[in-house]
Amino acid sequence: MQPTPYLFFDGQCEAAFKFYAQCFKSQIVASVKYGDRGSAESLGPAARDRIMHTAMKLGDAMLLASDCPPGQFEKPQGFAVSLDFPTAEEAEDVFKQLSVGANITMPMSETFWAVRFGMLTDQFGIPWMIGCNKPAPTA
Repeated sequence: MQPTPYLFFDGQCEAAFKFYAQCFKSQIVASVKYGDRGSAESLGPAARDRIMHTAMKLGDAMLLASDCPPGQFEKPQGFAVSLDFPTAEEAEDVFKQLSVGANITMPMSETFWAVRFGMLTDQFGIPWMIGCNKPAPTA
């Protein structure tokens, strides 16, 4: 079993995932708007162009998201999406790209557990922890 992050936005899901596709050098593999499925009729016209569901492949995992129906969004809190990269260079690159318009809560640096580690809340309000862990000590 593998946990899959599912992010919620307040009308910025499409823009966020286009941004993430650039940051992670990935692509959106699925995206459906409320208006594409007739759901916008029951939610009102403001929901027509909101994303009902979208998906992006990140390595062996998926990152999923949607826009909340109008008036139902709550600010994300109490979590962060944590990504561990195989090299410090990859971690630095992704952190730099996600940093555009972000609130950096911990600049990228070396820690006792990671070659590089940093934390930020991106321009869309999603908290991230980006790192490249040190090799596990051998016995």
